[in-house]
Amino acid sequence: MSHIKIILGALLSFQLLSCGNNSSNKSDEPVRVSTPVTVTNIEITPISDVVSFNAVSVYQRKNIIKSNVNGYICKSFINPGDIVKIGQPIYELKTKEGDALSKYVQQDSTLNFKGSLAITSPTSGVIIEANKQVNDYVSDGEQLGIVAVQNSFVFVLNVPFEQNKYAVTGKKCTIFLPDSTVLEGTITGRLSTVDPVSQTQSFIIKPIVNSVLPENLSVQVQITKSSKITAQIIDKLSVLSDETMENFWVMKLIDDTTAVRTAIKPGITAGNKIEIISPVFSLKDRIINKGNYGLSDTAFVNIIQH
Repeated sequence: MSHIKIILGALLSFQLLSCGNNSSNKSDEPVRVSTPVTVTNIEITPISDVVSFNAVSVYQRKNIIKSNVNGYICKSFINPGDIVKIGQPIYELKTKEGDALSKYVQQDSTLNFKGSLAITSPTSGVIIEANKQVNDYVSDGEQLGIVAVQNSFVFVLNVPFEQNKYAVTGKKCTIFLPDSTVLEGTITGRLSTVDPVSQTQSFIIKPIVNSVLPENLSVQVQITKSSKITAQIIDKLSVLSDETMENFWVMKLIDDTTAVRTAIKPGITAGNKIEIISPVFSLKDRIINKGNYGLSDTAFVNIIQH
């Protein structure tokens, strides 16, 4: 009986020792931690770097409509905003002498005299001021209104002097009106003075427009600083950098669970997109765009969305 107890005790000790060894082996195994990420791909598309400035609409040439006699306005043919042609009647005036002589016309039909004088538009354009009304008395040389030459309509662009290298004469630009209308324009010249307070220089933009726009309209003008027809483009979130913004990299997947740090040279930034100048990636390469912050040079990941 004593021999049986000895054998059973030995077997129990062996089992306990085996269990202890198994527990030790499991605790020694490294725990593999994976980070949930989303990925994106490289795109080959055009990209442009633009800068925006403020501009205001003006008519460069305005002609003043003047009276050439002393008299009363008996008829008015215009209102502000009307489009007129050169030689078109604007006002009809009657002098005191004409008014007196016109009474004799009624008595003598041989007299061909109407007693009134027509004031015509000196040029074609749009009426921006109509200063006089019917029965107003005007003097010789007095202003009756202003007609703006329609093809002299431009935008005056205000550019900080340190950025005037982007506003080159002959360069195309895009004009954004407050009502979301988009016009194309060309920089046709610049003024030779700088505002002493804001230190901005004014440039003249000739827009391509078919409708009549008002003066003093504030708009935004976009000028392209640099552009490329084809470039490697990726989400800006995919690009990481150090504190000094000198070194840049992305986390590229080499298989379904492993991502490695890949140094890049960034280029043009436009909105939420950024150009990668080098290295050259394949369109099939998968780049992490969310969950990449703080990853080591080689990291285990878990793709949760593509």
